[in-house]
Amino acid sequence: MASSNFLIFAFFIALTFSSMEVSLAARRLQQIPPLPPMLSLSTLPPLPSIPNQLTMPPLPSLPSIPTIQTTIPTFPFLSPPPAPS
Repeated sequence: MASSNFLIFAFFIALTFSSMEVSLAARRLQQIPPLPPMLSLSTLPPLPSIPNQLTMPPLPSLPSIPTIQTTIPTFPFLSPPPAPS
């Protein structure tokens, strides 16, 4: 029971410190000067045009992969001995 009270107290202290840091950060953000206006898309230069068809050199032919045929050996079927009656 004492450990749960300690855990609740520790959580309360952590919550208090985190809210203090958040309020200080908010105050700092309110005190900074406003940012300069952002560039709009109309002031950017136009993008270069991309050709419709790109010429690609032909790929070299790859050698064929040899096929490996393995045979699985057969094992004799062992039947259990008859059960005593």
